[in-house]
Amino acid sequence: MDSSQRNAEPFRFDVIIAGCGPTGAMLATELRLHDVRVLVLDKETEPASFVRIVGLHIRSLELMAMRGLLDRLRAQGRQRPAAGFFAAISKPAPEGLDTAHAYLLGMQQPVIVQLLEDHAIAQGAQIRRDAAVAGFEQDDEGVTVELANGERLRTRYLVGCDGARSTVRKLLGVGFPGEPSRNDTLMGELQVGVPQEEVAAKVAEIQETAKTFSFMHFGEGVYRVVVPAAGVSDRTEPPTLEDFQRQLRAIAGTDFGVHSPRWLSRFGDATRLAERYRVGRVLLAGDAAHIHPPIGGQGLNLGVQDAFNLGWKLAAEIRGWAPETLLDTYQAERHPVAADVLDNTRAQLELLSPEPGPQAVRRLLTELMDFDEVNRLLIEKITAIGIRYDFGAGPDLLGRRLPDLDLKQGHLYDQLHRGRGLLLDRTERLAVGGWADRVDYLADPTAALDAACVLLRPDGHVAWIGDDQQDLTDHLERWFGKPAQ
Repeated sequence: MDSSQRNAEPFRFDVIIAGCGPTGAMLATELRLHDVRVLVLDKETEPASFVRIVGLHIRSLELMAMRGLLDRLRAQGRQRPAAGFFAAISKPAPEGLDTAHAYLLGMQQPVIVQLLEDHAIAQGAQIRRDAAVAGFEQDDEGVTVELANGERLRTRYLVGCDGARSTVRKLLGVGFPGEPSRNDTLMGELQVGVPQEEVAAKVAEIQETAKTFSFMHFGEGVYRVVVPAAGVSDRTEPPTLEDFQRQLRAIAGTDFGVHSPRWLSRFGDATRLAERYRVGRVLLAGDAAHIHPPIGGQGLNLGVQDAFNLGWKLAAEIRGWAPETLLDTYQAERHPVAADVLDNTRAQLELLSPEPGPQAVRRLLTELMDFDEVNRLLIEKITAIGIRYDFGAGPDLLGRRLPDLDLKQGHLYDQLHRGRGLLLDRTERLAVGGWADRVDYLADPTAALDAACVLLRPDGHVAWIGDDQQDLTDHLERWFGKPAQ
């Protein structure tokens, strides 16, 4: 097929997303807020059947609140304090975190995916399973995606959310530099056959020296078990219950009577970051763009936040109002965030080493975390509420996310359910003018905000601070394109 024939093909979709995990499903929901025609492809015939407990950190909870999804998620999860994340150093959460959601929400990953998938479908997204991407070709107008069954689909953009072994990334030829896995770990959720008090006492004893060993109780006799995989040599086969029992006896002197596993897995500590997040009309997000060990529980959150950053920008490009460089800000903003996450997981791994040097550093950091500033910095880093995008010179709030303020109209995040920008005006004298089709206006002189007015992007980050209409107009054009005629 020559380029003229290919360009003449009608676009059945505006965006095809490869991979229906949390990142792909979140991206689909974001795009559908702007009437983008979305198809999500997943190579698996059914959603993942194993029940893995994951944690939504503060920033992800805020994003879910912005889209009206948090109450549904909270009904399915369990809250626990936002503490003990960094290298499993046990310190209480700092007081007065600048958020209305200062907790971790633990829940089953299939529940998160299903809720986001159902939400995307309810908004009009199409999802196809048993549909693996086998190849693609892009041109100036769009992308032709070939499936494993030979079917060809035409789309304006393709986004690879297809995991660490991303087919899209490999076909795109994007480098994935970093460190290969050096140490493997077994992780699973199992029933335990001894009393909780006995488990707790033994685990506390072992963790004095074996920091990578973990037994986390989820209730009803179920524990998440994390144990080194040294000696379980066959990486090509999934681990078995017997592997866990043998490793537990080697580390703890007992297997705790583990039985009835919900799921069992093996993971390494490979750490890699894609060199580019975008090549033309093909983009990467989630584990397709970055991988790291699960310490600190940041992986799923990082991918969901990628999708939130990308969704409105890609929709703006498709709807035709995006400023020229808006889509490029996806990589400019999210690539450094991922690099920082990779660095903090590297640091945490070092602190889990049983070697004398890392353990000396761990003891020192444990003391330093008694200082509120240190503890707060690390919690804000892990939970992603400390992120500040580089929007140029300005007050410290510029580029940061705004917490869920109380307003006379209710809560700030309730005003962001539609995925549009928002001008919060305490002066009651500014206007969004020709951008009213993509930016909402809210006048509230009572808002608890140390600024006259702020312009929020659809992802809740502050794009402008001030009280001058002309300055506001310049920034509306910078982030939301030309005004409507």
